[in-house]
Order: sequence, then structure tokens, then C-alpha cells
Amino acid sequence: MATNRTFTMIKPDAVADGNIGGILKMIEEAGFKIIAMKYTRLTTDLAGKFYEVHKERPFYGELVEYMSSGPIVAAILEKDNAVEDFRTLIGATNPAEAAEGTIRKIYAKSIGENAVHGSDSDENAEIEGNFHFSQYERF
Repeated sequence: MATNRTFTMIKPDAVADGNIGGILKMIEEAGFKIIAMKYTRLTTDLAGKFYEVHKERPFYGELVEYMSSGPIVAAILEKDNAVEDFRTLIGATNPAEAAEGTIRKIYAKSIGENAVHGSDSDENAEIEGNFHFSQYERF
């Protein structure tokens, strides 16, 4: 059963390039309500814990290093069919394969520097949102 919440992070490359406002505008124009948001920086330990599911994959170390390289914007978003609709809005991981008008087509530089993270399931959206936000930080 689909839920109405998902989790996203605007990644260090997009933050460094000054794309926070443009990405948030696209999110809001697509009908998402931001119910929690923070500008923060992941330590290497926190990035490692967040991406622990990928620990055995060859890109894990590089991913952890990248995600702790600069500030991020973490957010919980709300909308009917949130996970699926947000995955459509952000586009394919590889920006060269992303549909026109998607966040990654507009803002991503490469597969590795792909501007945003979006939860891939309702279960992961809940886990990821809980990782970054207490219940008192949600509105």
C-alpha cells in the first residue's frame, strides 16, 4: 500500500552549485508539501550509517566520502503516491537518461553527482525520514 510521504536530500553538488531554491521550487510546483526540512552536513560516520545498505558494494566508500563532502538539505515530503511521484520528478540516476524537465536532467552533473536522493520505497522513506528527523521536527 502506497503512503503519502517520501524522503529526499539535495546532495552536496547541487548545494554547492546554488541549486537549492530551484530544486525546492520544482518540488513544490509538483504538489509536494514539505513537512520537515533541514540544512545540515553529514559526518563520514553518519553518511556511512545512512548508506549502510550499500556497504558491500564497490561504490560505498566513494559515496560516503561524497555525501560527507559538503552540506545537504534533507526533507520529508508529503503528497498522494509520494514515493512513485517523486521518483518520476527526479528522473533516472544517470542524468543523460533522465526525462526532460526532471530534476536530474536539469541539475545533475553525472551518475555520481546526481543532485538529489529520493527514497525507493515506502519502507525506505520511513527509515530515511526517521534517520534525519525526530517527530518534533515534522509539521
